[in-house]
Amino acid sequence: MGAADKVTPGVVVLLSGGLDSTTLLHYATAVLARKPVRALTYDYGQRHVRELACARWQAAAAGALEHRVIDLGFLADLLKGGSTLIAGGAPVPDLDAIAEQERSQPPTYVPHRNMMLLSMAAAYAEAHGICDVYYGAQAQDEYGYWDCTTAFLERLNATLALNHAKPVTVHAPFVTWKKADVLRAGLDLGIDYAHTWTCYRGGEKACGACPSCVERLNAFRVLGRQDPLCYEG
Repeated sequence: MGAADKVTPGVVVLLSGGLDSTTLLHYATAVLARKPVRALTYDYGQRHVRELACARWQAAAAGALEHRVIDLGFLADLLKGGSTLIAGGAPVPDLDAIAEQERSQPPTYVPHRNMMLLSMAAAYAEAHGICDVYYGAQAQDEYGYWDCTTAFLERLNATLALNHAKPVTVHAPFVTWKKADVLRAGLDLGIDYAHTWTCYRGGEKACGACPSCVERLNAFRVLGRQDPLCYEG
């Protein structure tokens, strides 16, 4: 096999099926030219399990070399007392019901979720000779999570750099972007957002009131575009 025939190891992209990770998947392939892409999706007992079908659709649309849906259902019992996103936990609140002082770590935060998911992605990447992992952290407009920040990203990479052989690096190209910035990039790429799911409640229709729905709707409104999802009311 000649040098030109060798398949590059590519990158790993965490793909939830939501707006941010879907945009990242297509952005990594079309803009960053990071191919081939292997997509990882996690089923950790989230209420919005509908996003898994969207992840499958988007992985196929982006031409992912591989897409794995990893069953982490055992986390539901471990974490349901610490997050409203987990099935069996407390109800997901409307964004308006979350006090301003609580929005830096709202009840929709899942304890150490990104730490766990990125650690597994880094292990998978290392096992396949891949050096780069991407995830769709972005600077939320209305609320925030500590594991979606530049500080978290820098410290995580400092830990991964301790690897004695070939360290894996985690990238978050949208970590300083607002939701509208992410959406704009995706619309420019022609992404079909009808095949994404954002609502934390995971009903037949998006609720339009949970923190994630509010940010998504605001992003479409800022850009003067119509969200293709159906909403309650």
